[in-house]
Amino acid sequence: MKNIFQPEVTSEVIDRINKLTPATNQLWGKMNVSQMLAHCNVSYEMVYDNTHPKPKFFMKLLMRAFIKNLVVGEKPYKKNLHTAPSFLIADEREFEKEKIRLINYLNKTQQLGEVHFDGKESLSFGKLNKTQWNNMFYKHLDHHLSQFGV
Repeated sequence: MKNIFQPEVTSEVIDRINKLTPATNQLWGKMNVSQMLAHCNVSYEMVYDNTHPKPKFFMKLLMRAFIKNLVVGEKPYKKNLHTAPSFLIADEREFEKEKIRLINYLNKTQQLGEVHFDGKESLSFGKLNKTQWNNMFYKHLDHHLSQFGV
């Protein structure tokens, strides 16, 4: 898996994001391109913005047991997987705003680097190592950018 903490990988992902337009159609799934960008921003909001509540103990336990390895492992996501409630984007979003936010989050993440994330607590999964953080960030972005053909 590519390492999102490496500048050249971050640049590659940003180049892919910059190929999107408000008219870019999805190849599968229900979200439009603006909703997809907002959806991808949720991962970073959970790290940086403190805008999402921590899951309650029982839910966190279930997530660690059944979802964590799917999210932080090496295996790519399948198409049309069920989306976690906090990641659902049902309303319309502003394309440019969401695009700029995502690019800013990517740059911040790359600048902080893998050392910052190694052993950092995840909102849902507990402490993750740098590889798990990378897999979670990169795999999710790659999945959705591929969903929109970039």
